[in-house]
Amino acid sequence: MPVNSVKETALQQETPLNPIPPVVLLAVLAMIAVEVVLGLAAQGIVGGQQGIGWRIRAWEDYAFAPRVVELVAERGVWSADLLARFVTYPFVHASVTHAAFAVVITLAMGKFAGEVLTGFALGALMLACTVLSALFYGLVVSDNVPLFGAYPLAYGLIGAYTYILWLHLGRRGERQIAAFRLIGFLFVLQIVYAMLFGSNPQWIAELAGFVIGFALTPLLVPGGWTALLMKLRTR
Repeated sequence: MPVNSVKETALQQETPLNPIPPVVLLAVLAMIAVEVVLGLAAQGIVGGQQGIGWRIRAWEDYAFAPRVVELVAERGVWSADLLARFVTYPFVHASVTHAAFAVVITLAMGKFAGEVLTGFALGALMLACTVLSALFYGLVVSDNVPLFGAYPLAYGLIGAYTYILWLHLGRRGERQIAAFRLIGFLFVLQIVYAMLFGSNPQWIAELAGFVIGFALTPLLVPGGWTALLMKLRTR
């Protein structure tokens, strides 16, 4: 199917009951399941007294950190535990609220991207955004600040959404800069939050996720690469 037809279907057709792509649903259900268990443990409902510390233990066991890149790349420690952290960190969050926002963004953006991308392509995009964002974070951040939460993945899906909208607006002759309103709004919120409460370097992984999602989508959308080349040649 031509990319323009696919975009029209995703952007113009009213499809509020379209099913959520299975790969997105599975990822979100895993996030929710982990959060439910950790939430119950924090209340002492499961795990007894030891359960209260399960969230911290989950950060220690499943979060990513720059130290992981150092151990893998520089010291050649290719253990399964270290490599798994490249894909397990999105399923552990700081709190229920932290997880809830990540789930909402992932569902919304994943549903939209799933109307354009095949299931395999969407899964590949999500995996690439997760792994490459962590790798970039590990290479750039000097302090060993842990990375956890699904936001790099969610921002990768926002990158896919932005690219699809960018092409759509260009086809209609509208200002393509409007496609970047969502990501601009989110980062303005991040700046305000950092000014009020302080910042941490996790935004680096989120920005990387967005860029990776935006850059990879042309390779994954049916006809997307051809459409991008045609657009660039006419500028």
